[in-house]
This record gives sequence, C-alpha cells and structure tokens, in this order.
Amino acid sequence: MRNLLFSLAIMMAFASCDNCIESPIIDRYYLIEVLADPGDGSGTFQAVESDKFIEFYSDGTVTSNGELCGMGIDSNSATSGTYSLDTYTISTSSCMDLNFAVTGDEVILDYPCFEPCRAKFLK
Repeated sequence: MRNLLFSLAIMMAFASCDNCIESPIIDRYYLIEVLADPGDGSGTFQAVESDKFIEFYSDGTVTSNGELCGMGIDSNSATSGTYSLDTYTISTSSCMDLNFAVTGDEVILDYPCFEPCRAKFLK
C-alpha cells in the first residue's frame, strides 16, 4: 500500500505541471538601459533610472508594471501577455509581437521601429 501511495504521489508531482516551462528565464528583470538609434547606426544603449520590470512565469505568461508595447520607463500601468521560447516572442493584445533575446542575466526586448529600438532588462 505504501508503494502504491508513493508511486501515486510521484506521478502527481510530474503531472501537476504539464504546461509549465522549465527555463532559467523564469524570473523578474528590471529595466536598466534603452537604445533608440537616430537613424545612422550610431545608437548605443543609455542607462536609465526606472522601477519598470518584466517578469516571466513558468506557465508561459509575462507581466510588467509598465507598458510592454512601448519603450517608456514608467512603471505605472500593469500589462501582461504570453511568451514563446520557440520563437522568442512576446504576444499581447495591445501590439504586434515583440522579439526578445536572453543572454545570461539579461533580456533585451526589440520594439518595432525602422531603426533599432531596444530595452535591456537585468535580473
């Protein structure tokens, strides 16, 4: 009987998170720099002071205390969406999909601009 209960408990533990994403991206990242190229390729990331964050969850959702669809540094409007590690995109109902990249402890969001527009977040 104990073996049966133990086996059942193990199976429940594995089955409880079928839709969860196992990834080191699961965390909260704070906005530290933005890049808005002036059109000649000379743009570089510039440090910002902001409380804005983006948080990735294991169920494939992403939230922010600021606008996900804009490069603003304000942290006064909660937004959310979903993300895919297959395509490295964030989807919301407010804008077209955003591409992102993960490098170590950094996440860089790419915004839809003619010239590079990016926001860099750090764990």
